[in-house]
Amino acid sequence: FGRTPFLQGDMKNRKQWGRDHHPYAFTLWMAGGGVKPGITYGASDALGMNPAENPVHVHDFQATLLHLLGIDHERFTYKFQGRRYRLTDVHGKVVKGVLA
Repeated sequence: FGRTPFLQGDMKNRKQWGRDHHPYAFTLWMAGGGVKPGITYGASDALGMNPAENPVHVHDFQATLLHLLGIDHERFTYKFQGRRYRLTDVHGKVVKGVLA
């Protein structure tokens, strides 16, 4: 989960400058156990606003982390209000391009 690439707020008051939450394009660093070393996976557009290549949803990222931990994300569930839910929802897929 990243931040927008642009400043927001009242430009006359530096204390009110900031960047909003931005879930569409962000940077993430992974290393160790089962992760392919020395690669860049995916890319954003020229402004850093949207994915331009190999988009990864948070459910895909969670599925990949669980896979690296030896946990089947499709079987890993939790119960809430009498129903079983998957952390990766029904959409999560392991991102094989980052696996060693």
